[in-house]
Amino acid sequence: MVKRALMIAYHYPPLCGGSGIHRTLSFSQYLPRFGWTPLVLSVSPNAYPQRGPDYTIPQVQVHRSFALDTARQLAIGGRYPGLLAQPDRWISWWLSAIPAGLRLIRQHRPQVIWSSYPIATAHLIGLTLHRLTGLPWVADQRDPMTDTDYPADPRRRRIHGWIEEQALRHSAAVICTTPGAVRDLTQRFPDVDAGRIGLIENGYDEASFIAAEIGAPPPRAGHAPFRLLHSGLIYPSERDPGALFAALARLRAAGAIDPAGFRLVLRATGHDHYLRGLIAQYAGLAPLIDIAPPLPHREALAEMLHADGLLLLQAQNCNGQIPAKLYEYLRAQRPLLALTHPDGDTAGMLRRAGIHTMAPLDRSEDIAAALMNFMDLCRAQQAPVAPRAVIVRQSRCARTRELARLFDRIARRNA
Repeated sequence: MVKRALMIAYHYPPLCGGSGIHRTLSFSQYLPRFGWTPLVLSVSPNAYPQRGPDYTIPQVQVHRSFALDTARQLAIGGRYPGLLAQPDRWISWWLSAIPAGLRLIRQHRPQVIWSSYPIATAHLIGLTLHRLTGLPWVADQRDPMTDTDYPADPRRRRIHGWIEEQALRHSAAVICTTPGAVRDLTQRFPDVDAGRIGLIENGYDEASFIAAEIGAPPPRAGHAPFRLLHSGLIYPSERDPGALFAALARLRAAGAIDPAGFRLVLRATGHDHYLRGLIAQYAGLAPLIDIAPPLPHREALAEMLHADGLLLLQAQNCNGQIPAKLYEYLRAQRPLLALTHPDGDTAGMLRRAGIHTMAPLDRSEDIAAALMNFMDLCRAQQAPVAPRAVIVRQSRCARTRELARLFDRIARRNA
């Protein structure tokens, strides 16, 4: 018997940008290895703000239904009715995805429906198809749907809260990506069977790293400065580098670092203008920092593989989250400096991987000391990196095996 899963996901090629695309893409790519045939239902490409090259994966059928981005395509003079953007800007997708999903279910008889947040409309589609067909539904929570002040709009927060509750009440399983997210849902929904709240963390793709390793390393000058790389988005709230910039300014004023010996590379931040404003607050800081544009994913991985050090930023208000980038950092096996709260899931994972080069993100004096110690360890080739045995367990292929096993359990219960 052919086992099929209907996968409802906004994040799928040719969407360009963001780490979320890699989770869904890898699940669909590796599920056939474990006996499951994926049927992907995504949006029409016009709904994506940025598009890259499209490509096909053997054994993966991708179906698309019409959707619009309310903010880009339905606004007049930059304004649009709020109801057209609830629970998110792609609510129009729900109208086309329900008949498209029903057709796919009639034609292919999948055993399970899977949907991926943070596009809440995807969960709304999964919920609706589940209620109409009775097929078991798995809700994949890449990020928490609600928090104390998230979403900022109270109406959207109520709608997200309702969708989240429906997922807990009606899905066969809710998948979280961090232990903290599992704890949070278990505490907020104590009457829900805790066994239905599972953990499948993010990961890295080994094939992508092999391709990156085959390419030629980026050229380096004979006496090039120490390059500390942050690759990916820097959110002003969740990854605010203000204390780091203050630490760098203090170290430069003291003569501990200079542009000839140190360079911080901020690649694809998504908030370049905001960061330039922060940098301008400190005299002499700008020559130490390069704000760099995005790279294709393979080139971004190659840059990680050849950096002198990798930088991770995660604020205390994200203690229950782990940046998806961390898994690629671990696989790169380069020295890693993490500016994060010691009680968070990120710090816990790093300690389990044997990495102790950390400091709180909001304490500039601690950051300055940690940075100097980190560079000393790197130069002495004594900076800790994760053991290979730990790294292998973080691969997206291994994560997909966990998802397939979950699908198998659900399918057996509903046979």
